[in-house]
This record gives sequence, structure tokens and C-alpha cells, in this order.
Amino acid sequence: MSRARDFADLAGSADAGGLTGRNLIINGSQLVDQRNSGSSVTINSTNETYVTDRFICRGEGSDGVFTAEQDTTTPDDFVNSLKIAVTTADSSIGATQSYLIRHKIEGQNVTHLNWGSSSARKCTLSFSVRSSVTGTFGGSFNNSAFDRSYPFTYTISAADTWERKEITVDGPTDGTFLTTNGAGIIIGWSLGAGSSRIGTAGAWASANYQGATGQTNLIATNSSTLYITGIQLEVGEQATPFEHRSFGDELARCQRYYEHTYPYGTAPGTANGGIGADHRYVGRETPSNYGYYTGHYRVEKRAAATVTVYSYAGTANQIAHGDTGGDSGAVGVIQSGTTSFLPRNTSGSGVSARALLYHFKADAEL
Repeated sequence: MSRARDFADLAGSADAGGLTGRNLIINGSQLVDQRNSGSSVTINSTNETYVTDRFICRGEGSDGVFTAEQDTTTPDDFVNSLKIAVTTADSSIGATQSYLIRHKIEGQNVTHLNWGSSSARKCTLSFSVRSSVTGTFGGSFNNSAFDRSYPFTYTISAADTWERKEITVDGPTDGTFLTTNGAGIIIGWSLGAGSSRIGTAGAWASANYQGATGQTNLIATNSSTLYITGIQLEVGEQATPFEHRSFGDELARCQRYYEHTYPYGTAPGTANGGIGADHRYVGRETPSNYGYYTGHYRVEKRAAATVTVYSYAGTANQIAHGDTGGDSGAVGVIQSGTTSFLPRNTSGSGVSARALLYHFKADAEL
């Protein structure tokens, strides 16, 4: 078989959904929702809030309010989407205000794109979207410093109808795009942006743009909705069929950035979530500010994680008596790395030899 025929066969397998590793997006099908277990999150502040894993919703200087949640409204071949619903409209967005969905890609995962150099490679972003509002919508690619931006547009032609979109972006030949464990590329889908946060679509600019000139602002219409799923970023000018990964594979990729010890589908801080908790015996008294024992993560983290410990009752920064289930005293974290952490007794008094039980969440997001 000729070399050309071999390549053609590979291309055909891509059309059929083969050639794994094409998609640079983690959780693009919105399968994983460790934090909220499908519950709605209200976005009404300047905080970046993760909803489904790896997908942030943000309201910058918000006057408008929207909710975000994992949803089962989907096109064929998908079971979950990210749903946005506007609950308080903002029809006069301030110049620097921005409402958006955002996804950050770790720099170590995009080194082969060569962005910021003369050999920068083109990439294609594709996704399925549905909205109650029609028109030209906007988004952007950004670097971590937000001093290089590539606004893009896509059109929603029919209300409440799933449509597949493709955007090809030229690789930037200048600017700094991290190739470390920081944010290498940041992709945003604008839900509304002010005049200082929008720029000309289809060109790189030395500015912090979050959307495109002339875009439709979903946040301006009360009770409007938008759903998105099947998000894929891949090298080249041609979008291929979405790369479906198993739930276990997608979950493990997400756990590099965030994990908790509660059973999947149980939100952190839930009372009586004893299943899966760390349960150990401490054979000596532990004075205040002394460590208990090392806790280990399921997946090595991107960076040293921020850890919160929960007692059996779901109380944050508490550890439970393993025999009675009652809170045993306040807990902090002495050391935290990429593979483990050390909780300590900060209750102000000693803890006698006893069985101890706790859950934790570990956050190492970009």
C-alpha cells in the first residue's frame, strides 16, 4: 500500500471519528460536572466561576445576571450541554464590562502550535450551539496576559435550533503564549461586551478583546438562553467530527485541575458523605498545629493545589471523629503539593488518639 493511500486511510478514519488526541479541549462535551452535580450556578459578580469542569462563566462588573448549569438539552450524539439563561438583562453594557463562557488550555498541551513564533500553526474551533436569540455572536482567543486577542464571530440563524459552527484562526506570529503549566490559550464565547472589550473579527490585536464588533449580546435579552456542547480545537483548517472520549478518560483529565473525594454526583460539603472519605487511626495525641497524616490525590495536579477539608457533617475546615461522626476540631493544611497534602489540627487544643474521617476538595485550576 502506498504512502499516499496510508494517509488517505488515516484521513478517512478521522472523518469517522478516529485519530484520537485531535481535540485540545478538555470536557468539550460537558460530560463532567464535579463541583455542582448539575445544579444551577448564579453568575452576578466579577468572580470567575467554574460550572461544568474546565468551563468558567464570568460577569465582569455585572449589572446583568445569568445562571449556568449542565443540561441534557443536546443535539444528536451528545448527552450534556452547558446552559446559559439570562435572569436580569443588561441592555446598556458599560465600556469595560464583559459576560462570557471561558475555557483555559494549559500551555504544556499547546506547545506544538508554536503560537507567538514565525512557525505558528492555524487551528480550527468547532462547536454545537443553540439559542433563543438569533444574530451574529462573538468570542475571542487570548493569551494569559490578555494583551493579544483574536475576536471571532459566528451566526445563529434559527432560534432554538442546534447549529454546528467552525472558526479557523491564524496562528499568531508575535506575542507571548505560555508553554508552561500556566494558561497557554484562553478561548471565550461572549454573552455581552462593552465597547472597550470588542474588536474587529478575524485579526490578531494587541488588546484585551472578549468579543467582536457588531456582535449580538445575549445578556441584553431577559429570559434568553444559550446552550453549547461538542467543543473542539484542533490543528489545521478543517474541522473533523467531534472526538468523543470515555467518561473515565475525561474525568481523569479534569482531575488534573480539580478533584474531590465525595462520590461523583455528590457536591463537596454535603453532610453524611462518608462513602469515599479518608478514614484513618491516629495513634497518639495531636497537639494544635501538628499534622495528622498525608492525604493523596487521585491524579497529580497541574500545580500545588488549594485544599479544603470537610468533616462527616459537611463542615468546611473540620475533621470528624471516625467513631462518632461528630466534628473533632478545626483543620488547616500545612503543606500542599501536586501529589499530596498534609492536614493539621488547628483547633487550639490537642486531639487524643482516635479514628479520624474527612473528605477534601483540591483545586489547581488555571
